[in-house]
Amino acid sequence: MSQTDDRARFLAAYDQDLRTDAETPSALKVTQHGPVRLVTFMKGRGFVTYQDLGGADSQTIKRLVAESVAYFRAEPDITRVEWKSRGHDHAPGLHEALIENGFTQDEPESIMIGEAKALSTAVPLPDGVTLRQVTEEPDVRAMSAMQDEVFGEPVSDEMADALLRRLSLDDGVQLWVAEADGQVVSAGRLEPVPGTAFAGIWGGATREEWRGRGIYRALTARRAQAALELGKTLIHSDSTEFSRPILERSGLLKVSTTTPYRWVRG
Repeated sequence: MSQTDDRARFLAAYDQDLRTDAETPSALKVTQHGPVRLVTFMKGRGFVTYQDLGGADSQTIKRLVAESVAYFRAEPDITRVEWKSRGHDHAPGLHEALIENGFTQDEPESIMIGEAKALSTAVPLPDGVTLRQVTEEPDVRAMSAMQDEVFGEPVSDEMADALLRRLSLDDGVQLWVAEADGQVVSAGRLEPVPGTAFAGIWGGATREEWRGRGIYRALTARRAQAALELGKTLIHSDSTEFSRPILERSGLLKVSTTTPYRWVRG
């Protein structure tokens, strides 16, 4: 089968299996409004997603965006909202409607999908670097703090608290770290998607001084092995331009793009 055929197959599976409840396993509340899903997460975070926009025209999309903002404005605990758009959607006027309603556009990310078995090859680690799965709170907080630092954000409890809540749900999420001299140098999580062939790899981050040595690739391969052990055959990820080339070398294909738009309560 050609890469073009694989891309089409993967993208159809993505739209069918991953743009549903699978996207929001840690949601506190989901409200369906026409084709869009208005999602409330912990710590005042709102999120908008959809399987598709049902062939809506630009006027309908403009109305949906305004109504979505009004919904979250009326929820006093919501401080910020992400609208997750996809490059392959038919969504006339969406960008303009989002900007008009106070959203700002983030950098596009690549939607990457591939066979788990292609990723699960053995990757040698540098001397002194080890991989392990973490479940205990101090380890989860150390992992989360490292990711905040790498992504250039202030170290906060927010992601660690969310990850600890996910672990408490016992829904199959796995947290993996690479360590050297007792310090977390790279990390990422695996999220199996119930009822589908998919597992997601998320949160990949490596300290700058440890990049280019195969550590993230080894962490990706180990998560792919874990996915296969769980009976998952496909891996998906939204990738920045840092991780996309690594995932492509590992055998994932770029099937589309996703661009987050962000609204902050003023």
